[in-house]
Amino acid sequence: MDGSIVVTSSAPAARFTYREAFARNLGWVTEAEQRALRGKCVAIAGLGGVGGSHLLTLARLGIGRFAIADMDRFDLPNFNRQAGATVSSLGRPKVEVLAEMTREINPEVELRLFQNGIGQDNVDEFLTGADCYVDGLDFFAFDARERVFAACARKGIAAVTAAPIGMGVALLNFLPGGMTFERYFRFAGASDEEKAARFLCGLAPALLHRGYLVEPSRVDLANHRGPSTVMACQLCAGVAATQVLKIVLERGPVIAAPRALQFDAYANAMKVTWRPWGNANPLQRLLIALARRQYLGSSP
Repeated sequence: MDGSIVVTSSAPAARFTYREAFARNLGWVTEAEQRALRGKCVAIAGLGGVGGSHLLTLARLGIGRFAIADMDRFDLPNFNRQAGATVSSLGRPKVEVLAEMTREINPEVELRLFQNGIGQDNVDEFLTGADCYVDGLDFFAFDARERVFAACARKGIAAVTAAPIGMGVALLNFLPGGMTFERYFRFAGASDEEKAARFLCGLAPALLHRGYLVEPSRVDLANHRGPSTVMACQLCAGVAATQVLKIVLERGPVIAAPRALQFDAYANAMKVTWRPWGNANPLQRLLIALARRQYLGSSP
């Protein structure tokens, strides 16, 4: 398979049993639902800031099959937030390190590794058998993100984005038959700088994080740099895993685009926003213009 390695458990730990390992989930899920989670497959592209935490959280939920993709290696700037970033993992491929950590949680887990990332030639293979997709791609990985979300829409696969913003989480779900990623964000024909402004404003239109950004100069969209916190990444993992649970078990209503949710632990606030037409909404167009001026130095 192009760019992928299938990893299965050949020798489960002698004392490991799936039933006992995930028994404490019971009560919040039924035994039948836990068995169902064991058979579900989640695809995660990007194992950096949020993707690694997504993977480990979903593994502890008892999800039994994953397709994971990342072409990067761990480096020192990852230490402040990324699961798997340690001195012993420096220079190692993220996908290999996170696969090992996942098997330490569930030695029976089925993993498909895509060590060269997601390209046009393997996106369909990456999503084969997926019950849900969780976005863990770098903020600025616009081409890959457009490619994967378009494939999810084409294949009828629910897609979850839980993005770390400040010290909180911004949630967007794209469900089969609903508003697509492209219709919401309006990336088509835009430059990378414009996509950055549209993505930032589309993710968190409530702007709950804006009041405590103490050094705005640290946000440099033009040069693909911005601050991040581990608190946000871990909040994202909890929110994303909850959405996956609700989607794959069909457990109640799911907030989906053009509605978005932002929770900010620093601001002590949560808000659900509704933006008909996505970034084509007049209010969104104003926010994007302000973002251009503040972070890109261009006039609205």
